[in-house]
Amino acid sequence: MKPRVSVIIPNYNYALYLPQAIESALGQTYPNVEVLVVDDGSTDNSERVRERYGNRIRWVQQRNQGVAAARNEGVRHSSGEFVAFLDADDFWQPWKLERQVQRFVEDNQLGLVHCGVEEIDDSGAFIRLRLDGLEGWVASHLLLLKRSVILGGGSAVIVPRASFEAVGGFDPRLSTAADWDFFFQIAERWRVGFIPEPLVKYRVHSSNMHRNIKVMEHDMLLGFEKAFSSDNFGHGHLRRRSYGNLHMVLAGSFFRAGLLRDFARHALKSLWFTPRNVTHLFGFPLRQFERFRRALSSETSPRSIPNQR
Repeated sequence: MKPRVSVIIPNYNYALYLPQAIESALGQTYPNVEVLVVDDGSTDNSERVRERYGNRIRWVQQRNQGVAAARNEGVRHSSGEFVAFLDADDFWQPWKLERQVQRFVEDNQLGLVHCGVEEIDDSGAFIRLRLDGLEGWVASHLLLLKRSVILGGGSAVIVPRASFEAVGGFDPRLSTAADWDFFFQIAERWRVGFIPEPLVKYRVHSSNMHRNIKVMEHDMLLGFEKAFSSDNFGHGHLRRRSYGNLHMVLAGSFFRAGLLRDFARHALKSLWFTPRNVTHLFGFPLRQFERFRRALSSETSPRSIPNQR
């Protein structure tokens, strides 16, 4: 019999999207799947969604503790040899799990398999296709923050239960960086596999967690502290480059948000770690001005000006 895959769907006030996520998990071509929804203290009508499915799913209720704690709780209640995660506002292609389990059959030394992603908006309309994930030993790429590494947040990955337990699951102290930290903990120990097919529909909307810059700042600094306490990555040139890049990313986020004091604080730290970042950092105001100029030009073009009568 094929190994069981436990699908963990954390939900917090996503009753609007949750049925589509559940249906996509129940509709997998892979034959041995259990689906667990962990309701993280929702206050909407998520409970009514539960009633539609009866014993086709397992429903786990907890007080609101965040997505990391919800995923961990789901794994505690599950029984599969593999664990896959699906955020309640995303959904899968029917053959996702079948493709991913096959990668583990072909290479049982992998610690995680992810896949390509199709980004969609609130209504489900196409935004862009993402096939730029990496595979192999990718931990250093995760630290450098220079490119996409593991795609789709939690919704694109599947891991052996043994890998999940070895790294202690998701860190409940983190929210926006919980995925990044979990991926790094896995990638530090095992190779990662990637399937360059868009097997996940990933919804991009205003409530996506990564838009909270202050929380992202806290989470990524804590994640880096954990990563560089490791014997493998605790010192050297990689550490300086990685911290320089992290502070550059944070500086850019604060600049775009108009928080100039925070921008300056992280810009100086970036330069201290990686002086060659100076060109990129000083380019922030120029790039922002260019975006403003293009937007203004578009708004005042003949096509955008209403007819005067």
